[in-house]
Amino acid sequence: MTAPLFDLSGRAKLRITGSDRLRFLNGQVTNDVRKASESAAIEACVLSAKGRMNGHVFFSAERDCFLADADPDLRHALIARLERYVIADDVRIEDVTDRLSIFHVLSPTAPALGDGWRLVSAHRFTESGWDVWIDAALHDVVARQLSSAFRFFDAASAEVFRVEEGIPRWGRELTEEIIPIEANLEARAIDYEKGCYIGQEVISRIKMSGQTNKRLCGLVSFRGAPLLTGMKLAATGEKSKEAGWITSATRSERLGREIALAYVKRGLNSTATRLDAIKPENPSIIARVEIVDLPFAR
Repeated sequence: MTAPLFDLSGRAKLRITGSDRLRFLNGQVTNDVRKASESAAIEACVLSAKGRMNGHVFFSAERDCFLADADPDLRHALIARLERYVIADDVRIEDVTDRLSIFHVLSPTAPALGDGWRLVSAHRFTESGWDVWIDAALHDVVARQLSSAFRFFDAASAEVFRVEEGIPRWGRELTEEIIPIEANLEARAIDYEKGCYIGQEVISRIKMSGQTNKRLCGLVSFRGAPLLTGMKLAATGEKSKEAGWITSATRSERLGREIALAYVKRGLNSTATRLDAIKPENPSIIARVEIVDLPFAR
C-alpha cells in the first residue's frame, strides 16, 4: 500500500538561536536536545514545575539553530512559556510559522530529495517517517509532487489514523492537567539521564514509584455502539464509580470498530477490563467498552 502523507504545515514553528540555545533548551524540556540533528528529530515535553504539560514539541537542528514544531494552539503560549525563562541566556526565539511548511511521509525509506527540501527522520506515529521542511512559498508545488507518489490523508482521515495509532494530541489527550507518563510518552519523549529540567522531580518520583493515577488507554465498543468524546467511564453497572473519560473517539473502517482513546484510573485500566461509557448530558445512553492495547492496528 502506498505510504501515507500528512500535511503538517499548520503546526506552530519556532527557530531558536543563540550560543546558549542547547543548554537553555535542555533545562526546559524532558528529552535530551543533543540528540536532535539536521537529519533526525526528537520528541519532548515542556512542563510546569508540577510536572504537568505546558507543551508537546518536536525538535530538529540546523547548523546555527534548533527548529521546533508544535500544535497550532501552542503557537503563542509556547513562545511565552519558553521566553519566561530566558534571563541572562544568549537565546532568541523566533516565530517562523508562516515562513515554513512541513509534510510527513510515513515510510521507512526517505522520499526522493527535491529542490529546497530538508528531510528529517521523525517518529510521529508508531513507526518512523520523514518530515519534509520547505519554504512556505513552495507548499502547493511540493504538495502536488508528494501526492503523486504517496497517499494523502486529509484532516479527517489523519485524525482517524492518529486515534488508530494511539497517538496523543494537544487539546485532547494532552492538556495542562496531564503528566506525560500518563499519556504513554515516557519512552518517546523523556530522557532520564540528561540532567535537570523544570518538572523533573515529579517525573523522577513517578518513575521510582512505578505508578500513575491514570493512564491513556484504547477502548473498543463492545457491541458497536458509537463512542463520543467527553463520555464518562464507570465501572460496569456502577455509574457512581467514575473510572475516567474519553478524549477522542472515531469509527475505524480499517478495523471495523468504534474506537476511542481515554484516560482510565489506576486499578481499572488493565487490558480486557470492561467499563460503561456514559453520555454526561443523558446518563441513560450507555455503551459497553473494553480496554485494548495500543496501537489499535496491532
